[in-house]
Amino acid sequence: MVATSTLNRNSECLSEFAVRGYDLTCIDHEMEFWERCLAETYLGAEVCEEQTCQQLARLLEGCLSRAKASKLKCAHVLVPETLTLRVARDMLRLAAGEPCGLRGCVLDVHLELEEQLHRCERLERLACDASVVPTFELTLVFKQDGGGWPSLRDFLRIGACFPPGTHRALKLRPGFRLIKKKLYSSAAGTIVEEC
Repeated sequence: MVATSTLNRNSECLSEFAVRGYDLTCIDHEMEFWERCLAETYLGAEVCEEQTCQQLARLLEGCLSRAKASKLKCAHVLVPETLTLRVARDMLRLAAGEPCGLRGCVLDVHLELEEQLHRCERLERLACDASVVPTFELTLVFKQDGGGWPSLRDFLRIGACFPPGTHRALKLRPGFRLIKKKLYSSAAGTIVEEC
């Protein structure tokens, strides 16, 4: 028997069960039960995908938090509200066609610095599942937002309680760049998405 997303309740099939001595009300209850199970499985996949997005978003937020003092030299990183969730959804979409899915991903997180055009600071390299041999690499480039008024930017960078060379706050733009490179195929190209 093969389970499908819809169950067939044709009268011919039901009459065959009745001839064999099965109670039709029991059969009807069974059919309703399996219809609910099939519907819940579909919902379960959506819930699982949403949980994975949430975990990826927390992973990215943790990466930014760790890089805050060490690499970014700032007290706060201001992240647009849905940025990490959008990145996580795009990561899942790009991982969908891969042999190991997201588990085969190695993620390089970078920040494109506004002050030095086209210079990226590498924040961290993360393996989604260290027990799996990577099949593809994603390079995520966050972009610094320095579009505030110059006097306000200077004010945020100068703080009496912060050591010299430390910025008070670093703000990220809502946009990002995601670059996918397959590691198992030399014929496959690189996919660059600007969001």
